[in-house]
Amino acid sequence: MNRQIILEEFLFKKSQQKRRTSPCNYKQRYFVLSKDELAYFEHRPGKKPTLKGSIELSRIKCVEIVRSDILIPCSFKYPFQVVHDNYCLYVFAPDKDSRQRWVCALKEETKNNALVHKYHPNFWVDGKWKCCLQTEKLATGCIEYDPSKNASKKPLPPTPDPQRRFSDPGEVVMVALHDFVPQGTQDLALYRNEEYIVTDQSDKNWWIAQDKNGDKGYIPSSYVIEKSPNNLEHYEWYNKDVTRAKAEQLLFKEDKEGAFMVRDSRHAGVYTVSVFTKALGSNGENNPKVKHYQIRETTTPEIMYYLAEKYIFKSIPELINYHQHNAAGLITRLRHSVSTGRENAPRTAGFSSDMWEIEPSELTFVEEVGSGQFGLVHLGYWRNNENHKVAIKMIREGAMSEEDFKEEAKVMTKLSHPKLVQLYGVCIQKVPMCLVFEFMENGCLSDYLRNQRGSFSRETLLGMCLDVCAGMAYLESAYFIHRDLAARNCLVGDNQVVKVSDFGMTRFVLDDQYTSSFGSKFPVKWSAPEVIQYNKFSSKSDVWSFGVLMWEVFNEGKIPYENQSNGEVVEAISSGLRLHKPKLASDYIYQLMEWSWHEKPEHRPSFALLFHELADQAEM
Repeated sequence: MNRQIILEEFLFKKSQQKRRTSPCNYKQRYFVLSKDELAYFEHRPGKKPTLKGSIELSRIKCVEIVRSDILIPCSFKYPFQVVHDNYCLYVFAPDKDSRQRWVCALKEETKNNALVHKYHPNFWVDGKWKCCLQTEKLATGCIEYDPSKNASKKPLPPTPDPQRRFSDPGEVVMVALHDFVPQGTQDLALYRNEEYIVTDQSDKNWWIAQDKNGDKGYIPSSYVIEKSPNNLEHYEWYNKDVTRAKAEQLLFKEDKEGAFMVRDSRHAGVYTVSVFTKALGSNGENNPKVKHYQIRETTTPEIMYYLAEKYIFKSIPELINYHQHNAAGLITRLRHSVSTGRENAPRTAGFSSDMWEIEPSELTFVEEVGSGQFGLVHLGYWRNNENHKVAIKMIREGAMSEEDFKEEAKVMTKLSHPKLVQLYGVCIQKVPMCLVFEFMENGCLSDYLRNQRGSFSRETLLGMCLDVCAGMAYLESAYFIHRDLAARNCLVGDNQVVKVSDFGMTRFVLDDQYTSSFGSKFPVKWSAPEVIQYNKFSSKSDVWSFGVLMWEVFNEGKIPYENQSNGEVVEAISSGLRLHKPKLASDYIYQLMEWSWHEKPEHRPSFALLFHELADQAEM
């Protein structure tokens, strides 16, 4: 069946408990919203998705956010409800933006249904509704349902607005992960490990906060974390987004008995302790290895954490602290914490909250380091500060009009993700105009792969693909398309971290599709059939290009279709031929490439799904 997909994402669902004896559980599922139905699938590494349930949209009577203060047992903490027939499906999103997208899209698609007049804003638990205490599950709701409220198929992302204040009614206590020196008049200084009250989160990159002295101003949201016993990011032993292979590489490099880290497991909300030991093997010889222990939870009577069943703790930091002094069932005690460079603060979206235009006098040009699509690229410094090393991309006269440039730059400054090359600002007060980006020490990915050919493990190459996929999943979630994704347009930084670059020609598109005018140029060997035939770009055409990029990576920088002309490539793709399997790619990785190269865009996976599948492979 050819379905028009509106949204797709990994979410958690609570069992609907249609029978009195049904267990209450929470499972991660891949949700797909189409014009006809809301379906959810189980995904297992190396296996085809299994449909676990679906709801026809015509049967849905209410879609609304769940407002509750009860403990949510799964790792996604933002619930919404889908009322259908006589049942209520509770779904849990990873953040507010995700939840808002799903609620808005579902409301839009069901606004003409036979809807309820009232709904229950809180959960049905322990035989009663938490909101009104009614004990009948089918009891009429206690709040009027407004199906038109915020109904929009694809809402715009939040836009920074200095006049917008105190949009969130609650104040949240945050702890600073890094120092932040104000760069603009509206910014507030941050000092590591100090507490701040955040009063406005309307812009996802820059929040308004108040310090202990009562001073207020903007802070970069990536520099703080909510104060909570199990928020781990301010602990030196926690490493976010580190795969099993990367953890082993870092711990072997440390080469110390008891070197360890805590990292995210492939299952959302689950953590793993990876520890290095030089313990003697059964043959009496030194046998260095890394052991991985999953942190497990108990759920009754309250959530507790353990590595060894005899030693249970109320929080993960308490658990780690205990095992730093006692092996207690582990192969060795946790002696030396290892991090991936916590001393480096994350990139902010721009240098400050109120700056996207940079004065020419603030830039110091050091040396030419390359050339890009629109002109030369220089290494430089901002405000003559060596801690603010930047890449300055010159815009060749005639390559882009000033108005187009300004419009594009404003859009790009709103994009911020650890796996995107960060745009700090633009310089438009002199000719040539220029873009000011973060500087990536190791240059473009294609050159890096060729120059280091033969030195990469399969795990390292997979990690590079995972980095790019994470950046592209972010662009996809923001309804941006890249249009020129390839290894040459990705850059390599410290610890072989790869980031997506050169998305300056992307356009914000509400319907996830941009059709270029005739005569536009695009790289044929990376382009999907619909781009070649109709100049039709979308996130799914980016997925095709990502499949080619994966092929480049696992061939260590080899050029695709190396000895074929563009015309021959077009003919081959049209006849169903595809690039051959790289020697360094596993059978399943090549299956993901082939999936990305499906002739029909709607049958290709999303970047969110590809990221999940690649992450599973990285943990094996």
